Amino acid sequence: MPAVSAMSAISMENPAVRHRLVEVPGGRIHLAEQGTGPLVLLVHGFPESWYSWRHQLPALAAAGFHAVAVDVRGYGRSSKPADVAAYRMLAHVADNVGVVRALGAESAVVVGHDWGSPIAANSALLRPDVFTAVGLLSVPYSPRNGFRPSDAFGMLGGAEEFYVSYFQRPGRAEAEIEPDVRGWLAGFYAGLSADTMPPAGEESLFFVPEGAKLSDRFPGDRLPSWLTEADLDVYAGEFERSGLTGALNRYRNVDRDWEDLAPWDGAPVRQPSLFIGGTLDASTTWMAEAIAAYPTTLPGLISSHLLDGCGHWVQQERPDEVNGLLVEWLRSLPASPHRP
Repeated sequence: MPAVSAMSAISMENPAVRHRLVEVPGGRIHLAEQGTGPLVLLVHGFPESWYSWRHQLPALAAAGFHAVAVDVRGYGRSSKPADVAAYRMLAHVADNVGVVRALGAESAVVVGHDWGSPIAANSALLRPDVFTAVGLLSVPYSPRNGFRPSDAFGMLGGAEEFYVSYFQRPGRAEAEIEPDVRGWLAGFYAGLSADTMPPAGEESLFFVPEGAKLSDRFPGDRLPSWLTEADLDVYAGEFERSGLTGALNRYRNVDRDWEDLAPWDGAPVRQPSLFIGGTLDASTTWMAEAIAAYPTTLPGLISSHLLDGCGHWVQQERPDEVNGLLVEWLRSLPASPHRP
């Protein structure tokens, strides 16, 4: 299905979703929105788009919330600055604040998945006046610490290169991905999905041998059960138009973020919070200590859930379960007018 037809199919499938561009200090942000009521800002991760929240928009709208899923800068129809430094965490936080203001709201709940999770957490940390609660999916909150990220990543993998390090040099990952965006995305999604990921003990998707490509360790050509050919057309169409550089530039700012966030070293996020992860997601197993530290790092945590047998793409792999947990949490918030 061509990309334009795929986008038309989205509108026909859920005509209640409205699309628009809003001006923020750093450029323009494209968003998809549904419903009215208290604002819930949904922030996607890599390599996704607003479309990763397609199951949550109608569920949150039906529960009485104004659900807004953004294309993060560098993605989709949002601005794509040329400067790598324009993708630092501070810029993403500013974008989120700008979206809230552009929508005429004073505050919002922010929910993020994958890279969207640290973007959401830092939005709450840096702007507690705007973001009154925070939901984190897949990637646990881990405060800034004394280890420069590039140094820490360099110690992983031995003779193999950690994928975040592999993404650092501009142009290298793009040269791997962009000749076959659709095939690369399919392999990456499958490699982190519960029903298609490599069996435990096989070579890790997260490490790249010298002279190899990340995709050399992707599983076969079977799509995960949550991803249809039409879904893949949507994702591929967005990246074929925009390229991958903006998305990859988020990884290229990990050291810059570490420097920028020095004043918040070790700082907890105190707002009411939620965490949802999958037991088969490396993000929850590698970062198990971060989850264990939540009484200190997320003192406002209301509920934390590890979905048994779920992979990395939690809100797409288990949409009904995630929707139920999100709505229950949102309704529990002290300021929510929808509390039971």
